[in-house]
Amino acid sequence: MALNANDRSIARFTMLGHSLVHWYEMSIPIFLVVWLVEFDVSVTVVGVIVAIGYAPVGLGALPGGILADRYGTKRLILCCLAGMSLSFLALSLATSIVVVALCLLCWGITASVYHPAGLSLISTGVEERGTVFAWHGIAGNLGIALGPFVAATGLLFLEWQFVAVCMAVPGLLAVGYGLRAAFDPTAAAETDGGGRGREDGAETDDTPSLSGLVSQTRTLFASAFALVFLIVALEGLYYRSALTYLPEILHGLPAMSGFDPPAELEGIEPGDYIYVGLLVAGMAGQYVGGKLTDRVPAVRGLIGCFVLFVALALAFIPVSSMGAVPIAVLCGVFGFVLFAIEPFYQDAVAVYTPAESRGLSYGYTYLGMFGLGAAGVSLGGFVRDAFPLSTFFVLLATFAVAGVLLSVRLLLADEAATTRPTGVAESADD
Repeated sequence: MALNANDRSIARFTMLGHSLVHWYEMSIPIFLVVWLVEFDVSVTVVGVIVAIGYAPVGLGALPGGILADRYGTKRLILCCLAGMSLSFLALSLATSIVVVALCLLCWGITASVYHPAGLSLISTGVEERGTVFAWHGIAGNLGIALGPFVAATGLLFLEWQFVAVCMAVPGLLAVGYGLRAAFDPTAAAETDGGGRGREDGAETDDTPSLSGLVSQTRTLFASAFALVFLIVALEGLYYRSALTYLPEILHGLPAMSGFDPPAELEGIEPGDYIYVGLLVAGMAGQYVGGKLTDRVPAVRGLIGCFVLFVALALAFIPVSSMGAVPIAVLCGVFGFVLFAIEPFYQDAVAVYTPAESRGLSYGYTYLGMFGLGAAGVSLGGFVRDAFPLSTFFVLLATFAVAGVLLSVRLLLADEAATTRPTGVAESADD
């Protein structure tokens, strides 16, 4: 079924926003390699600086959702796009690592509101939600791949400050497009009998009370969602640590030192493009993972992905000394699995939470994924500085082993619930 005009308009607007959030997010690890030299600081220090930028993306998810309900999703997304662009413009003027930290903090705060606002807009304004959610995800992965590709390519020809300015330009253009975009943000809610819609951008007092949020939170974390939250947090620790430090790791591998480019390609770092290839493979992984959620229960998919996470992290230890081709192949498989897990944990949230708390549930999901996951950036930086490279991959494997154990615990709770005799009350912890 073809999308109607309103659905198309919302799809274009949210796809643009989603791609740009990840465009900026995934360019930061490329800049990290430059900042290590530019400001003569350790990996630990830069890891903390990057974590300062990444942490608000998750920590701001809950307040971002509340602000979207009160001030309108379109308005909030426009503020997000403008804030991210201006943060990168300010970054181009940074003369110290402290200023870099402040700019990344501003980026993280403004970026944090996108996911709750964008997903809310699609859920209330789009009739063909499944189709738009699919394209929305693809757009995000496109930004994930293009951000580091453009940053790495730009650094071949320009100083990093000019590259930061170039990265800011698409966001400013997106703000101009968004100001002219016209759509009904509550079209689907009205069609579904959701009551009188409000014009996007109009303030409303129908926001949840603090006591209501506390009550819903208690109910959620007294259920199986508590396990889902911990599983997603562990995935976030693995995801953030891996994607933040792989560019720096790939740059420093002796196996990469034999690359001798022709004069016209002088300055190219093969590790940067292997990293981009990893992210492109992630697009295929997310598509396959999404298809598998229709055939494989979410919890079994999580177990499978975490088991592969363990194997892939440990495989980096011997493969990192085997040469560029084996490293590139392993990175491709790694990227595929790293993003294939995303549809499974998103589906798990839907399976283990009630519909009336779904928005709050996804807010906590992003808190676990991006907020708590940012702790992995600081921990990973410390491990990279203080221990051999193999220790970093053992740390990743440890996160994944914990994910396997919690996912198995969730599966056992499911099986116990299905085999419990009729008439026996179910525990909320199951």
